[in-house]
Amino acid sequence: MSRIRSVATSVRDRRAFLAATGAVSLSAGIGFALRPDSGGSTVPAADEGQAAIALSSRQAPAAPLMPYTRGTTLGSVAAPRGSAGFRRLGDGPAWQRVVRGDLAAPKAGRGERRTALAAFVQFTDLHVVDVQHPLRYEYLRAQAANAWRPQESLSVAGAVSLVERVNALRGAPVTGSPLHFVMTTGDNTDNNAKTELDWFLKVMSGGRITPNSGDPKSYEGVQNSGSKLYWQPDADVRDGDKQLGFPKIDGFLAAAVRELQSPGLNLPWYSTVGNHDSLPGGCFAPGDPFFAELAVGGKKLMTLDETVGATIWKNLRKGGDPKGTLLKDMLKSQARKMRSVTPDEGRAPFTAAEYLQAHLDPAYTGPGPIGHGYSQANLAAKTQYYTFRIADDLLGVSLDSTDPGGHYEGSLGTAQLRWLEQTLKTAEQNKEHVIVFSHHTSKTMRNLREDPNHPGERRHGGDEVLALLGSYRSTLAWVNGHSHKNNITPHPAPGNRSFWEISTASHIDFPQLARVIEVVDNHDGTISLFTTLIESAAPHRTDFADLTQTGLAALYRELSFNAPGSRSTLTGEPGDRNTELVLNKG
Repeated sequence: MSRIRSVATSVRDRRAFLAATGAVSLSAGIGFALRPDSGGSTVPAADEGQAAIALSSRQAPAAPLMPYTRGTTLGSVAAPRGSAGFRRLGDGPAWQRVVRGDLAAPKAGRGERRTALAAFVQFTDLHVVDVQHPLRYEYLRAQAANAWRPQESLSVAGAVSLVERVNALRGAPVTGSPLHFVMTTGDNTDNNAKTELDWFLKVMSGGRITPNSGDPKSYEGVQNSGSKLYWQPDADVRDGDKQLGFPKIDGFLAAAVRELQSPGLNLPWYSTVGNHDSLPGGCFAPGDPFFAELAVGGKKLMTLDETVGATIWKNLRKGGDPKGTLLKDMLKSQARKMRSVTPDEGRAPFTAAEYLQAHLDPAYTGPGPIGHGYSQANLAAKTQYYTFRIADDLLGVSLDSTDPGGHYEGSLGTAQLRWLEQTLKTAEQNKEHVIVFSHHTSKTMRNLREDPNHPGERRHGGDEVLALLGSYRSTLAWVNGHSHKNNITPHPAPGNRSFWEISTASHIDFPQLARVIEVVDNHDGTISLFTTLIESAAPHRTDFADLTQTGLAALYRELSFNAPGSRSTLTGEPGDRNTELVLNKG
């Protein structure tokens, strides 16, 4: 069925490729983007001057003439040294590529026949964190270790280092073709805060970032509170983390809130929204004035009685308090125990419209495209889903899987589901293939609460989305995050309608990964999707005395490995990491 044509076979230099095709197929969405209108149908994007997008001024490295492994987990992966206490990281053995024929048999000789169709990078769950934000529920760490993590104050340095890694890649690791774009699949921010949104957009598009809020001259948060519940890096306090071997690092907090410089990606990038980008705390229905006032105010709760915390945590885990009523009542009762911090209007929650407007702001355009997938049509229709052109006959679809009714799990409203169905149907009629992007996985789309902005509209879970995607031969893959774990799942369907679901680990929890995905035509009736995991550019080995931007990024990874409660299963099995995923062309 497919008539996909190669977009990279004759290209030797990625910069030349950008210059040659930036206004058509590479800067996907410039000439061919489709936008949802207010009725959920697919309409052509309005001419917003996107064809005039300035390409990145940063010199892109030349694409190689052959496959390579350096700078990927095919070359080396961070691994612990020692077996007890605070474990230092070093260079570890590579993860080998696994060929998966769950959906189609790999045929001999395909390596000599294959043609590169597209290649891109997936970021997911960056969780750029304003660690001093008053709405954070760090005080629940006694109930759940990951309610506060010792690496969080270095999230911006870590994200910048990931950008540096992508900029240094020589192209796609398997085919050597140029990389087309980077897609973030949600939870770009952590607290739905304007500070974090600004930092995220500057990380991606380039600029100076000071990851500090409140007092411009010092840190005010749990890590200098003196509480033994949290790692106190600059103090002599024998806190719980130091008892596990965490070091004392003089000057850590001053370095953590110091200005950083992001070069910005040297590729076009696109954005998909996640629950932490839309909901306060990642799980509470937006718009509550109490939470908005607390966010920008001068009080912050840092400790909580364990009995009270247990009740709050139980409800958070089960999504039993989607409007945050119990949390609000608890915070009001703890007003006298809150500590004074410097108020900051920049910590205010952002609305869906403000999220779109920020992406459309020329200050954050970077290498483009304008809006990073979003458009004025999205603003008018109050939607956060769109399509964009990846390559000839290959369409990208970005979904909004967050439920505005609250809870950290997701779903789709009927209007968006119908829009997706029409998009898939049109793609099939046009003999195109589709790659779908969302934040939530199929297994974490179980939240069917009504969207307060669309009373009476049904919500649809992962099973329905899987059934829809499996109904069209056009579907190649569903790429997502949310679970913070590498997991690749085959979804067989009759009539050559099978597709792969590719879920990638986060960049906040160890192993802190992103994923390169390459689409190739094997010219034997099959298509292969190659997935290659990458780490940030920071060295595996750390030096506690190195508090430079690079040193902090390396420490970010090592702290995440040692974080109490961290899960070793997030790397997934070998078949979830570096793979070749084969499927019938259809």
